[in-house]
Amino acid sequence: MKTFVVTGGAGFIGSHIATALVEKGHEVRVVDNLATGFLSNLEHIKDKIEFVEADICDSTAMASAFRGVDCIFHKAALASVPFSVEHPLQVNEACVNGTLNVLNEARKAGVRRVVYAGSSSCYGDRPFSANRETDTPVVISPYAASKLAGEYYCQAFHHAYDIETVCLRYFNVFGPRQDPNSAYAAVIPLFINWLLAGKAPVVFGDGKQSRDFTFVGNVVEANMLAAEAKGVSGNSYNVADGQAISLLELLAHLKRELGIDIAADFQPPRKGDILHSMADITSACRELEYRPKYDFEEGLKLSIEFYRQCAAQTA
Repeated sequence: MKTFVVTGGAGFIGSHIATALVEKGHEVRVVDNLATGFLSNLEHIKDKIEFVEADICDSTAMASAFRGVDCIFHKAALASVPFSVEHPLQVNEACVNGTLNVLNEARKAGVRRVVYAGSSSCYGDRPFSANRETDTPVVISPYAASKLAGEYYCQAFHHAYDIETVCLRYFNVFGPRQDPNSAYAAVIPLFINWLLAGKAPVVFGDGKQSRDFTFVGNVVEANMLAAEAKGVSGNSYNVADGQAISLLELLAHLKRELGIDIAADFQPPRKGDILHSMADITSACRELEYRPKYDFEEGLKLSIEFYRQCAAQTA
């Protein structure tokens, strides 16, 4: 049995990782300042984890939280492109300074490995279909710049200190417990909730922009693999489904599954948004032995079921 820390563990992805670790019988310490996370996401495992309410920029708190820890899943961030365009300094503080502090305190505490939540936003808009880890980054938002800076710090600590780091570049993660109520909420929970409420889904642009939507269960599996894989320290890996789906196609899927047909409300494109994003997951499959367990349709059904239950509880 090992001790793991999940920063941002009260958030959407972090709470799923914490749950998986508990189910595997590990000691789990969740660190979260509850700025965007919710204790309700941990309700089902609250008696099986240690919860530390603290900011990742707090060196003293991180030094305490990382004592005796084997591996840190660093998920804490302000994860929103539109928010970063409006508040670049806040995003830099959380994603860059926070990550540097996590790495530095992990190094001092003797932590074996840090698994970092990177972002597909580092690729920007590209003229070819599948993004590869060897592609030159093209950052078009402060969020993308901050997440890439975190990756570079992970690589630097791998080379400069006796600590292992692995970066996972997530592509449009979705699933249960993703917050649909934020002003910067992701598109899938927003679309589902709008349709369930009988409202027109808002589409920024023409809806032909495409994304590699990745179910959270696949992301959890990638994190578990990244924590233990040999010979991968200092590397970055795409974590995705490996296929692109347009927003119009996504809406068609949702309408069909929900049995609801409401026309979309088309609005002008947002600054910082990219048009197309799809991953080449060859490296993750080869070096991490990653295989998506949930396909897009299955993940969408599980998400719909979750938000339907939420809607019924608040009705």
